[in-house]
Amino acid sequence: MRFTATADGVLDIGGRRVRCALGPAGVTPAAAKREGDGASPAGVWPIREVIYRPDRGPPPATEFRVRCMAEDDGWCDDPADPAYNRPVKLPHPASAEALWRDDGAYDIVVVLGHNDDPPVAGLGSAIFLHVAKPGYPPTQGCVAVARQDLEDLLSVAKPGDAVDIRA
Repeated sequence: MRFTATADGVLDIGGRRVRCALGPAGVTPAAAKREGDGASPAGVWPIREVIYRPDRGPPPATEFRVRCMAEDDGWCDDPADPAYNRPVKLPHPASAEALWRDDGAYDIVVVLGHNDDPPVAGLGSAIFLHVAKPGYPPTQGCVAVARQDLEDLLSVAKPGDAVDIRA
């Protein structure tokens, strides 16, 4: 199944349309995506794994691999680092985003297979499906939905499913 997110801020979850947030620069072709450009990359991105914050609730019900987040988990966003677009432990010697956040956005993180096989330096990192902040402000390029909508998606998603981001 493909869960389609469109530039008008809608994510289709098996026929149910829910609100989503995307990058402030809109949706850009994957080949034009650049690190830090604020765009969500157009394309079909397989669901790789789920990471959840254990102090904010139980693991989501899903057939995907689920791992518990630790306070020192991060994601490298430095194109010059060998760990670019990979999970790292913090502190990391290069730039890396902290996954353990106070705002709740990463209470559940669905890692999408954008620029990961293998990563190409500078073509974008840390493209996730995650929890939207109140009011659905833009993400840095991810797709964000309400926590319940994310849990609903994960409950019906199967290995091989993907998120399709469209302009």
